[in-house]
Amino acid sequence: MSMLKAYKFRIANKRYEFAHQVSRDLVNRFGLIAFEDLSIQNMLKNHCLAKSISDVAWNMLVTLTSYKAASAGSVVIPADPRNTSKMCSRCGIRVEKTLSDRVHNCPHCGLSVDRDWNAAINILRLGLQSVGIKTVEACPF
Repeated sequence: MSMLKAYKFRIANKRYEFAHQVSRDLVNRFGLIAFEDLSIQNMLKNHCLAKSISDVAWNMLVTLTSYKAASAGSVVIPADPRNTSKMCSRCGIRVEKTLSDRVHNCPHCGLSVDRDWNAAINILRLGLQSVGIKTVEACPF
């Protein structure tokens, strides 16, 4: 085996082991896990992002978490990714952003929080709603 193949094999094994560790931790800690139902194949068509998306192995993490959750009695919910980072997690108003905007600033309710944190709250709310749990307030802030 060439040095390059051995290197790629070692990196792939590290990625696989890391995904196993993270998925096991998620299943051990949570009874409900919500993931954005992203179209990874479509995202890989963007040649600027394809290598980075492949490197983090999103599909592998979701797959491993799903099968471990099924055997542990946990639930994995795919959440519709539309507008999860644009919708304000406190008041629900849609705040337009570009991809370079890293902070969610709502002009309606004044919430200022990291864009990814705002999206995570919205994804969790969608996951809870999909199993019939109504959320009174979107954000505890």
